Amino acid sequence: MKWIYRITVFFARIVIFLGGLLIPKIRHFSAGRKNLFQRIVAFRNSNPGELAWFHVASLGEYEQARPVMAELKRVKPELLIAVSFFSPSGFDHVIKKTQPEVDFVTYLPLDSKRKAQRFVKSLRPSLVFFVKYDLWYHHICAIKSERIPLFLFSASFRPDQPYFRRNGFFRSILFQFDYIFTQNQRTLELLDSINYRTASLAGDTRFDRVVETAKNHKEYPEMTDWVGNKPTVVAGSVWEEDMGLLIPLMNTKSGYRWIIAPHDLNPEPMNRWAEELNLSVVRYSQWDSDSNPDVIFIDNIGMLSSLYQFARVAYVGGAMGKGLHNILEPLGFGIPVIFGKLRKTAKFPESAESQLNGCGFEVEDVDSLMQVFERLENPHFYEKSKKAASKWVKMNEGAASKIIKKVEGLISDLLN
Repeated sequence: MKWIYRITVFFARIVIFLGGLLIPKIRHFSAGRKNLFQRIVAFRNSNPGELAWFHVASLGEYEQARPVMAELKRVKPELLIAVSFFSPSGFDHVIKKTQPEVDFVTYLPLDSKRKAQRFVKSLRPSLVFFVKYDLWYHHICAIKSERIPLFLFSASFRPDQPYFRRNGFFRSILFQFDYIFTQNQRTLELLDSINYRTASLAGDTRFDRVVETAKNHKEYPEMTDWVGNKPTVVAGSVWEEDMGLLIPLMNTKSGYRWIIAPHDLNPEPMNRWAEELNLSVVRYSQWDSDSNPDVIFIDNIGMLSSLYQFARVAYVGGAMGKGLHNILEPLGFGIPVIFGKLRKTAKFPESAESQLNGCGFEVEDVDSLMQVFERLENPHFYEKSKKAASKWVKMNEGAASKIIKKVEGLISDLLN
């Protein structure tokens, strides 16, 4: 299996090279990795201290890492923190502005033995964290060959993954980790079923992140004036399928304010949706705050996480398409959240947990959305759902502190 893996990675490199000649996204993927090692060496020559390396797949995993990085900086402020990304979308977003917890941002090179060893020797980390998944064999082996402490947190596994179907190559990757912090009890049980014992339930670090965002959200005075006393729905990261449900609802609820943040910022779908609405609509970039539309389409990146402050109810998109977006962000503000019927329920355990806790509501068509929305218009049911949201978030807060406290105990000489 190891040889199959190496051959697969080898051919992937050829496909990326050839694809880069024709496909801009693949070309961008490759271009970002040019001079990668030179940048690392230059950084470490200027910053020779002890360093913690966090590897994330993309932006979602980076958001899970941020509370842990912040807690690690609090415990040991002089420790340098480097973050590696596999995906350009995550990398491009993060490097646009200064990240308070992070000293260096880089791509991860493709997973060959030679490049992985060079990466680890160049970066010289004192400890390493992988987040949730994206477990690259050669990089993990290179870390362990240098006897560097290696941890995985926010782990969320499924029984159908190769780690649990059979013993061998993929399962051996998990056993390279010194300790695994799981996101849920099911993952802990799966690890126990393969006799991996150095693990514990820490919870989902995203709860720490959304609590912090809710406490320190950005202020938008013009939006506050526009919302006024009117009930407001914030629909975040919506796709075509989501708007197919929302537009009929919006056309029957003229007394509401609607803040719609599409996943795709292409103006064409927004223009088409506006034509289907019986409400006044404007894009945020074209909004004159003296005007008084019913609907504002958010045509930028970066506002959404703070816009949930205005919501009486939130709708989060993606469930009926490529995957549910972050329902914990609105829940962090203590408001109930509606989302579409999931195609891949196992990948988003928070959707089922939110429903069990009485603050999340899954809908599959316009009728079910109408029914849920009318239930949430009942004051008693709505207050019950709000309290459930706040209670569930509070129960899950503190994962980052648990992780770093345990890591301190395991490698006390390094962090003290």
